[in-house]
Amino acid sequence: MMGEIENGATYPSLKDRSVFITGGGSGIGESLVEHFCAQGSRVAFVDIAEEPSRRLVGRIRGKGDPAPHFIPCDLRDIESLRKAIAEAAERNGPIRVLCNNAGNDDRHRTEDVSVDYWDDRMAVNVRHQFFAAQAVRPHMKAAGGGSIINFGSITWMVGDADCPAYVTSKAAITGMTRALAREFGPERIRVNCMIPGWVMTERQVHLWLNPEGERQIAERQCLPDRLHAPDIARMALFLGADDSRMCSSQQFIVDGGWV
Repeated sequence: MMGEIENGATYPSLKDRSVFITGGGSGIGESLVEHFCAQGSRVAFVDIAEEPSRRLVGRIRGKGDPAPHFIPCDLRDIESLRKAIAEAAERNGPIRVLCNNAGNDDRHRTEDVSVDYWDDRMAVNVRHQFFAAQAVRPHMKAAGGGSIINFGSITWMVGDADCPAYVTSKAAITGMTRALAREFGPERIRVNCMIPGWVMTERQVHLWLNPEGERQIAERQCLPDRLHAPDIARMALFLGADDSRMCSSQQFIVDGGWV
């Protein structure tokens, strides 16, 4: 996988730790699943796309890492999400790490946005993050603490002009992170926000990476290398591990220096 490095960090505290990942079947989520499994974590993930998710499980099992548990779920259905979290906890133990990764950045123009589309974008990108955090909180409290990693985006920082509903939802995640970190902190539950830049997932490359995009990356990033999903996953490992035990209510930007 692009972006891999030799001799990456191993976090002993992640071994056998129960981890729940949303949108784990492809893109950044796929790399999150692979990296936590490689640490020996007990991983469960949800995704709406069943075929690639089941292929991922088989691939990880074939490498000899602990196989993740896949649960089909449309995150717009909050009751299904709650059931998936309960199933994951029953199988793997109390959830100690939540990666609120799932989202969709389909492009749209303001004049084309209906009320139904707006509400759907909020459901796809931000609403499920809150209710997943709500659902895992009792598990983490009972276990003596945990780590919630909400996934935002640099799009609201730079003011991308071609997806206003997505940009709004990603900005909201930063505010939600700070509110939950303050409320959950006395229970030793850490809540942070991961802010990826333009990550070269298969979807991004196929739909939007063109010569103009390449020029934009070259002009805006401080670093010349392209950003890949493992670059995001490695930061998530740190935030899930005890090494980051005093990090909370923060934004962790991994964007090659774009912002």
